[in-house]
Amino acid sequence: MTKLKGLLLTEGMHGMISQVEGLAKALDLDFIHEKIELNSFWKLFPPKLTPVKNFVFKNEINHTFNIVISCGRKSVLPSIYLKNKFKNKIMNIHIQDPKVSLDNFDYIVAPEHDELEGKNVLTSKGAIHYLTNSELDENENYLKPRINSEKKIVAFIIGGPTKYYNYEEKVIDEIFQKIKNNFLNNNYQVIIIPSMRTPKSIIKKAQDYFVQGQVVIDNVDKKAYLSGLKLADQIIVTCDSTSMISEAAITGKPIYVAQMPTTKKNERFENFFRLFESLKIIKNLDTVVDSWSYQKLDEANKISRYLKNKLNEYDFS
Repeated sequence: MTKLKGLLLTEGMHGMISQVEGLAKALDLDFIHEKIELNSFWKLFPPKLTPVKNFVFKNEINHTFNIVISCGRKSVLPSIYLKNKFKNKIMNIHIQDPKVSLDNFDYIVAPEHDELEGKNVLTSKGAIHYLTNSELDENENYLKPRINSEKKIVAFIIGGPTKYYNYEEKVIDEIFQKIKNNFLNNNYQVIIIPSMRTPKSIIKKAQDYFVQGQVVIDNVDKKAYLSGLKLADQIIVTCDSTSMISEAAITGKPIYVAQMPTTKKNERFENFFRLFESLKIIKNLDTVVDSWSYQKLDEANKISRYLKNKLNEYDFS
């Protein structure tokens, strides 16, 4: 049977790519990515005030596709434009709150902590993502030559500054100190894994601080990320990325959240942390090392099972 073709629209950020690709994989689509760029004037306007016209975005979309999966503010208008153009010949799915009428999409996929409601809204616990346990298994050996078999492993996944977290040097020093006190002083080896948003200065700080047998990955390396998650006994993730915390939850391993002071209030983050605490997935990185387990999260496949049934009812001819 020929696979359906997917068109993935994002702004190119890791969290967005992970979500659209995760759903596309779960739906078993033959997919391509399109990084959306808006024309300069329209970057200033929210989607609800922007005309649904192709002059709004720079991309010339000439691909063949059956399903559009979009994520992020810039991708909202192109998805609606394509739906208006092709009508019921395509299905369009948007991930996260599009901040426009939900009726513009066949389906919306939103995390529970967004508290979005509608007849076409499908909810997930945390963010859906592109990681699979089979990929973790396949990449386990990537970092293994650098691992001390006599030690337990803690993987530390670092995000980067956002409008809610500014990554003050003092706060990073405190997090590093907690990792040293809680883990390194208790026969753990740490694997430090940066993300696309991690400043080079923090990677350099980690290299200077975590010496003598610790593993510091100095660039964005997906294989190292997958291998680190697989090899780890415990996982630490900085609080700025609900996407990376959600990704880590596919392992079923204890996840500590390295909290930082916020620059402004964000109820979405607070709701997310409360939900994941209630599911016994996360605890705050503090002064105690604990061990616990929970049911592995695999929300992309949960959402895809529902959508596959709907696809069977769809006529793409």
